[in-house]
Amino acid sequence: MRKILFILGMAGYGLATYSQVDFGKYGQLSGSLESNSVIYVKDNGLPNSVSDTHFGSNDYLKLDYINRKFSAGIQLEGYFPVLQGFDMGVYDDKHSFILGSKYLSWQDKYYGVRVGDIFDQFGSGMVFRSYEDRQLGFNNSLEGGQVRVSLKDYVKVRGMYGRPRLYMHHADSWVGGADLSLSLAKLAKIKTAEFNLEGSYVNRHESVADAFKSVVTTPNLDMYSARANIDWNGISVRAEYVNKSKDLVELTSENMHTGYAWLGEVGYNHKQFSGLATFRVLKHMNTMLTLEGQGTGNVLNYLPALTRQYTYMLANLNPYQVNVNGEIGGQADVYYSIRPNGQRSKYWNFHANFSTYYSDKNLIGKSRLLWRDINGDIEHQWNKKIKTGFLVSVQEWSPTHGTTERTYASNIFVYDMTYKFDRKTSVRGELQYLYSEDYEKDWMAALIEVNLAPRWSFSISDMYNNGDTKKHYYNGSVSYTFDRTRIQVNYGRNRAGYICSGGVCRYTPAYTGAGITLTTSF
Repeated sequence: MRKILFILGMAGYGLATYSQVDFGKYGQLSGSLESNSVIYVKDNGLPNSVSDTHFGSNDYLKLDYINRKFSAGIQLEGYFPVLQGFDMGVYDDKHSFILGSKYLSWQDKYYGVRVGDIFDQFGSGMVFRSYEDRQLGFNNSLEGGQVRVSLKDYVKVRGMYGRPRLYMHHADSWVGGADLSLSLAKLAKIKTAEFNLEGSYVNRHESVADAFKSVVTTPNLDMYSARANIDWNGISVRAEYVNKSKDLVELTSENMHTGYAWLGEVGYNHKQFSGLATFRVLKHMNTMLTLEGQGTGNVLNYLPALTRQYTYMLANLNPYQVNVNGEIGGQADVYYSIRPNGQRSKYWNFHANFSTYYSDKNLIGKSRLLWRDINGDIEHQWNKKIKTGFLVSVQEWSPTHGTTERTYASNIFVYDMTYKFDRKTSVRGELQYLYSEDYEKDWMAALIEVNLAPRWSFSISDMYNNGDTKKHYYNGSVSYTFDRTRIQVNYGRNRAGYICSGGVCRYTPAYTGAGITLTTSF
């Protein structure tokens, strides 16, 4: 199987050198290849790190064909074996080569039909979202059919039915649903505003296995969503309510529970100012693809952490994990920019963010703090060569996810500077410090990155716990880009913890090793 993937990968790379493959009146073929591999090495200085495997590789080859209103595509996936920390390894930790997805589609202005694997989202995703996230390592697309209908831009209707994918296989359940969107503004011929009313229905049907018959009383799960969206003169308002019938929200649950959710957003944008406030309530909203599955990818809906998503190492050391069984909270974002007239190379950007979440008091008899983050940053472009940024984040979080009163506090400071020598050469550096009297105490981190556009990029970083563990987590990488192809090689020590993408996280073990990443497209 490894030989097959290698041949297909090289074929995709060969095609990539010719830009897009155009067949004239017979359409166009495009594709992409992504390969992520790690060579693990034994590290006696990193306790509990990966030591029982030497190699892992997740590989994806995607091909798409388009001819006017018709399109088709496939995705081939290879795992030789699965990289450590990816839940799909629970199902198959050996070498695997699969047809990950396939589809046939016909779409015009008002009608559309798709057969094969379906990726879609209803509303914010609290009742249904099927998508692929390679960083998290899961794909919960529906294998089935979908119909889309639009009536003069006033009404849009979608309906779908299929069986969901759970990692390398398909779940023993069937999911069907429909989504309706009505534009009252277009119906009333109002051009200065948008006002939509929307609704969704989703059903999951699964024959109850003998192991669950004492708890699960019905093979059907029903979810409903009602939404309203308004956009007018820089103001945007979003509201959504979700209701969920009785469901087994966790595999270890002794009872079925009904669930519900509220989501509200208010935003305002005017010239250099913008602001957004979000509020959400969740109660028993974890929805599995199948009652016989496990892992991060065994989820039918989308419940991301509505907090600031950081890229800095220490600010993202302990990201918030959504309490899907019961939480209440939200966040507020404010941006302001100062840009002098006629001086494009000089500006100030100000950003402040606040987020906080509490547990549902009905679950444990008392509402407790789950998360709080008060942060702000300033970015200043001094001239054409120098740009600096400074971030402060004060985080407080519950290590037991609200089951006890105890919380940990972290005070994080980040300084970021970029210097451009010319249009192609730049250097960026980061200095970070985390002060805490809890958990592993203080941390410090530094990074330096050199970019030689458009080909080369080099970086070296180190994250050091100068509190309890006295451990270094170093990393170095080199990347080379040519046309649509990018190759990156890195080596370093990785701390056990959560890796997040779009507010959803997976746990990864500690390991030391060399990584090789290849991406190309045509």
